[in-house]
Amino acid sequence: MAIKFGRPIERTSLERTTSLAPAKTAASTEKLDLTIRPRRNRRAEWSRRMVRENVLTTDDLIWPLFLVDGAKVRAPVDSMPGVDRLSVDEAVRAAERAAKLEIPCLALFPYTEPGRRDDQGSEALNPDNLVCRAIRAIKKEVPQIGVLCDVALDPYTSHGHDGLLQDGVILNDETVAVLVRQALVEAESGCDIIAPSDMMDGRVGAIRAGLDAAGFRDVQIMAYAAKYASAFYGPFRDAVGSNATLIGDKRTYQMDPANTDEALREVELDIAEGADMIMVKPGMPYLDILQRVKNAFGMPTFAYQVSGEYAMIMAAAGNGWLDGDKAMTESLIAFKRAGADGVLTYFAPRIAEQLKGGKS
Repeated sequence: MAIKFGRPIERTSLERTTSLAPAKTAASTEKLDLTIRPRRNRRAEWSRRMVRENVLTTDDLIWPLFLVDGAKVRAPVDSMPGVDRLSVDEAVRAAERAAKLEIPCLALFPYTEPGRRDDQGSEALNPDNLVCRAIRAIKKEVPQIGVLCDVALDPYTSHGHDGLLQDGVILNDETVAVLVRQALVEAESGCDIIAPSDMMDGRVGAIRAGLDAAGFRDVQIMAYAAKYASAFYGPFRDAVGSNATLIGDKRTYQMDPANTDEALREVELDIAEGADMIMVKPGMPYLDILQRVKNAFGMPTFAYQVSGEYAMIMAAAGNGWLDGDKAMTESLIAFKRAGADGVLTYFAPRIAEQLKGGKS
């Protein structure tokens, strides 16, 4: 007697008879009369490569670097195995390595010493701050490498927020005025791509106007257009030193993870204000957003595989729970499949080594 949807069903006499017949062996099974066999295209490695829909190359990579004061310093970030904070001279060495690996662009993020932080994020406007010194050094020694610089105040504020804080409220317009000055300081140092990550309203248009007025019409803007208030930023905040200083959270300016239509509105506004490229952040938890954005606007669209995504893969691989190289490659292919033109990823030098060696 069988059970179907919770009710006993009597077998028919035919069923009782056939259940007693010996099962056919694999060798005796009749061949299926199939015209279409999709597995034919998957049979050989050369054939799989020939029909592959999405291909990851070194051209798709942006390598984020964390900067720290000093000389000949490589300080490990505990929550990001394999990632170091680099002094400016070591960042130049990383740029040289990137050039050899044909990684087209670096993204720079500073660890600001507590004594240089204040409520206004004043160090962001210092033309001799850590980021500006690194830009100049990299462009002098490795001029063919693109340099992308974050524009936001969180690495520089004593309260850890991306904008100016007054009575517990992030001031939008006042913050935008400071961000324009920060962008100009970075552009004057030789930055190629300004990347506002603050999520203040109107900041892309204000930065574009400021750059153009100062003669930096060719400096590109990659807007963090859909940046979510995510739990996946923790290791990054450790790396730049804002975890210990952050007061409250960032939900009044970063996006609600439950929203998708809002992301399209944000992206549309940034494009209208002059963004040359747009970014979705975080990456893997927001592949649906990435795909919607790319389909809707057809703009150069990037994803940021953030620190928490990197740390999870590295931790699982370190415990032997998955193959780290395969998980890394699969995660990066996912961004391409969803429509990304490129990915900011801490795996950049590692995957580039594999791609150059033909291992992927």
